[in-house]
Amino acid sequence: MMSQTKGSPMCVQTFIRRMGLSMAGFTLLEVTVTLTILGFILLIIFGAFRLGLSAWERGESTRDEFQTVRAVTQLISRQLKSIVPYKIKTKKAEGDYLAFEGKAHSLKLVSALPVKAKRPEGLVYAVYEYKDEGKEKGSLILYEERALNKDFFEEPLKEDSGTTLLEGISEFRFEYFREEDPEKNQEAEWVDEWNAKEEKVLPKSMRIIMTVAGKNGKEKESSLTILSSIPANREEKIATAATGGRAGSIIRQNRPR
Repeated sequence: MMSQTKGSPMCVQTFIRRMGLSMAGFTLLEVTVTLTILGFILLIIFGAFRLGLSAWERGESTRDEFQTVRAVTQLISRQLKSIVPYKIKTKKAEGDYLAFEGKAHSLKLVSALPVKAKRPEGLVYAVYEYKDEGKEKGSLILYEERALNKDFFEEPLKEDSGTTLLEGISEFRFEYFREEDPEKNQEAEWVDEWNAKEEKVLPKSMRIIMTVAGKNGKEKESSLTILSSIPANREEKIATAATGGRAGSIIRQNRPR
């Protein structure tokens, strides 16, 4: 029998078999394992992409909501600082009184700065009202009109004239700061109501404590406190000028020290 020559095909096949190699290529098992690993890699990449996109969308939504809340609260704060000590002239025995009524969930005032109008057009009568609709869906409503009618402070509000400033409020309240008065044995404190007919003056400061729920109630709530001083809280003298068609008179007052 003739011996195999060195480098012949038979010698190559024998060498491959001894090294444990196969000339058949990838087996079905190897292809399956490879595709499975590739699928896991693609799944991880796609999941990371979706997670990043979702986080970006939440960030944009939160930023838009924060900017809206910030813009509205700035307008409210400016109007509170522009409160005018406006006196309603009445024919009753109780006499004239300041057009200001503060409660925990509502506020009535006269201001020199309108929120709804683009340009100031004299004094405005504004009413803020918090409506609790349940399930963290409370809303802050603003009613605003010019202070022209003599009985504007006593008239009921027109529902269709209200403007929704903020929605998705889970907690809201007004608070009023009462100064210390040793003569009345009265300590400085924050109160939930302010009756100007009894107090005879405006509160020194006001604050709004508010909690805004996240979008659809799924995101974390954000709480904020708006503190605003009222410059015209100290009465100096009453200027009873001829007002014509105006509802009453304006009291000149000192700024708080």
